[in-house]
Amino acid sequence: MKKYVVETFYTCTFKTVHTLNTLDDKELSKIDHRTDGDVEVIDVKLNNRKTKKIGGKKEDKSSRPDLQKILPKNIENKTKNISSNSQSSVDLKVKNNSRFKMPDRRKGYIQKAQIGDHKVYLHTGEYDDGKIGEIFIDTNKEGELVKAMMNNFAIAISLGLQYGVPLEEYVDAFIDTKFEPSGNVIGNDRILSASSILDYVFRELAISYLGKEELAHTPSIASTKNLGTDEGDDKFLKIVKNITSKGFVRSKYEEKLVDLSDVRINLKTKN
Repeated sequence: MKKYVVETFYTCTFKTVHTLNTLDDKELSKIDHRTDGDVEVIDVKLNNRKTKKIGGKKEDKSSRPDLQKILPKNIENKTKNISSNSQSSVDLKVKNNSRFKMPDRRKGYIQKAQIGDHKVYLHTGEYDDGKIGEIFIDTNKEGELVKAMMNNFAIAISLGLQYGVPLEEYVDAFIDTKFEPSGNVIGNDRILSASSILDYVFRELAISYLGKEELAHTPSIASTKNLGTDEGDDKFLKIVKNITSKGFVRSKYEEKLVDLSDVRINLKTKN
């Protein structure tokens, strides 16, 4: 792979004003050798960027000492000020190309539901910390075109999640979209109806991974533990969080899990 460095060049237009006591040929012939003139910068333009290989033998023109000798100090200072002001006014946008790939063995869950006469299977994949990173959508009674579109749509959503697009953006974009199939939802304990498959999918993801209870049609189970005074999870709860899907339990580990490690069962046999 070849590496290049980008160089930026400025073109400075200036004029030198001399004062002549007498206007004759003798005085005009001495103008080129005079150094007491007033220098005025007319314009500074940014040339097109040029590239060159890193490690080349060409010397940087901006650091050449002969240019500093030719130009007076007042011109050098003015060009530095103009270049610094132009650089400060330019906003550099750095593109983030980092992709957080999913682990080879990942957690997640599969939610089966029926919207009208159509069955929808939602597959999710999670990172080690429980954050969602991919989805898959499978349907029945659909043609090859619709299935291909749904599969590629899920891939696009998954790539966006892995490149850092927040799940909230997708939820805001696809909630309440309306197209067939729509109607009553069977098989989901929190969603009773949906206006489309996308409305159902992102409503389910918002409830499971974002805790948006306002999008659910049924209330969640009330917690008997005061979650506001969280002094830290015990060892058992930390182990369970590492092996359990966050979306499957909807982040309610304390409500849905019971610690039986201290329970002892005495088995008595009859002689």
